[in-house]
Amino acid sequence: MKSRRASRNRTALNARPPRAAAKPKRKTAVRESAVHRPRPTASRTRPGAFSLQPSAIPKRLLDIYQALRNHFGHRKWWPGETPFEVCVGAILTQNTAWTNVEKAIANIKSAGLLDARKLHAAGVERLGELIRPAGYFNVKARRLQAFLDFLVRGYGGETARVAEAGGPFAREALMGVNGIGKETADSIVLYALNLPAFVVDAYTKRAFSRMGLTHPLAEYDDVQKFFTKNLPEDVPLYNDFHAQIVELGKNFCRKRNPRCADCPAVGMCEYGMEETGR
Repeated sequence: MKSRRASRNRTALNARPPRAAAKPKRKTAVRESAVHRPRPTASRTRPGAFSLQPSAIPKRLLDIYQALRNHFGHRKWWPGETPFEVCVGAILTQNTAWTNVEKAIANIKSAGLLDARKLHAAGVERLGELIRPAGYFNVKARRLQAFLDFLVRGYGGETARVAEAGGPFAREALMGVNGIGKETADSIVLYALNLPAFVVDAYTKRAFSRMGLTHPLAEYDDVQKFFTKNLPEDVPLYNDFHAQIVELGKNFCRKRNPRCADCPAVGMCEYGMEETGR
């Protein structure tokens, strides 16, 4: 009997206490806004290095623009002899280098088809043959044909008639065309229709998040609003500023191995200042 009691006592002593109920995990709010003061890479940024008052942001943006323009000169963008040519280029440049777009447009010109009505009548198959150098030519031929349907059937093939509707309406109408997203629509509105629309692309998001001015994960509309809120509504400024940002992204603010030490805007960039130890 004693041995049985001792055995039961040892079993009781060795028994594990019941586990406490797991505490529910606290939900963490996700920051989605593109407003001022996100950190591009927290581990590489000195806290508080570039804190700006909201009232100082417009001047900072203009200072960045001037630094880029001083380095690159006026870009005279978008290359194109007519507004219609600019529209075609904006559609063909999706996911390819501009040099490839130039070859495709040269083919269209050589065929005598750089006219909305003539190109519309050529048909999708012929379009695909002409724009082959731009890559994804079957997909882009369908997108270009959809735009031509929109332009010819809705506006008689005249880009000026689209512009008469005003920037916001033209943008929404263009985005209703298959294959035209926000960036392409804004490029057409700004560069072809000569109406105010700040174009945002991957270069813009990367450069200005590294500068500490926008959130790295900000959506297109948030980044665009950041610029339009802090810059005067000026077509020539929007035009050249975007072109300067493209040059910045291609030549200095690269996705990999950015050339921070030589960047004309390094003195206004959190990431660049940290990288160069300034």
